[in-house]
Amino acid sequence: MKFAGLAARKAAAFGASVAALAALSAGLVAGPAQAATTTKGGPKVSASAPKATPGKYEGSCPVKVNFSAKIKVSVKGKTELAYRWLHGDGSKSKVKVIKLTGKGTKTVTAKQSITFKDDVKGWEAIQVLGPKKYTSKKGYFSVSCEKPAEEPKVDIHVPSAPSVSARAWASPDTYVGECTPGNKIGFTGLIKVDRPSWVRYRWVLNGDVVDYGKVKVYRASKVGFGLSPRDSHRGWAQLEVLRPDHVSSNRAYYKVWCKDPAPAPVTKVSVSNLVTATNHDGCKVGAHATVGATGSAKVQWTWSVNGTSVAKGETVFGGAGSQTVTLSELPLTGDAVKGGNVTLTVTGPNNAETITQTYAACNVPAPASDPSAPTKA
Repeated sequence: MKFAGLAARKAAAFGASVAALAALSAGLVAGPAQAATTTKGGPKVSASAPKATPGKYEGSCPVKVNFSAKIKVSVKGKTELAYRWLHGDGSKSKVKVIKLTGKGTKTVTAKQSITFKDDVKGWEAIQVLGPKKYTSKKGYFSVSCEKPAEEPKVDIHVPSAPSVSARAWASPDTYVGECTPGNKIGFTGLIKVDRPSWVRYRWVLNGDVVDYGKVKVYRASKVGFGLSPRDSHRGWAQLEVLRPDHVSSNRAYYKVWCKDPAPAPVTKVSVSNLVTATNHDGCKVGAHATVGATGSAKVQWTWSVNGTSVAKGETVFGGAGSQTVTLSELPLTGDAVKGGNVTLTVTGPNNAETITQTYAACNVPAPASDPSAPTKA
């Protein structure tokens, strides 16, 4: 018989394989119904032509088509009914066996379902294999799948995202000094756009996100953050723009060299410019000198004449400076009238200094002559 060419398809029905159902399109009959066949003698067996529900389908696919056929068998005691489905592509289903008992004519309804995804025209038939061989007439069916209507294409103009650029730098790019709390290096980023836009950004320092924000940029805007280093190292910072477009700036490299703080200066005291003066009227000696300090300090001083302490005092400096200290006139006696030394010793929290200067002998006036004393002849 001659068959019309049909689209290949997949179906699942009573053990029909995918390959067998795909070949169904090549073997679907287009000619007139074939007459049922049977063999002579033995029990009476008959089968109706399979009925498809729906028989002629038009609509969306996939669709399931149900097939049913009635088999009549004359029974005398225990009887086994064996049958299978014949498909229009020449393939067959698995054999199904049903046990019948009793007497008389028994009717069995055979059913199967096949799902179709494409257009098809074909037939199904029932073949009884026992207790007596019998083949039914062919039951025809057709499936016509409607193609979904194509949605009209609408040309929608989506404006392109704003153009964004970013640049970053460090100021200073090298820091040398104490790594105490506080920003030592500042990073600045310049964001530019071709039209006013809200810009989301973040700062990445050596691979870690350390700052982020959002800013309205009309043409260009600067953003930044500060670094408070804890140790010596080298690194980089980068400005990343997240919206409206994702761009990254150059890497701004920097270097930190942490140095220990310089030790506090040690305050030292000094003494200079010692000047002595001998008062011949009464044979007295006095002196003055300059006492200084390089910072805040309490300074004590001692005056000595010929090794003997004669006066003491102290002064407090609030910072670096100097002042004059004075030794009031002291009367000289004994050998001290012949001249000697004046010494000033100053002592501070971290050192002591001494300065010595000589003083002149006293000019002792000659004793007045006694007019009553005898004179040499």
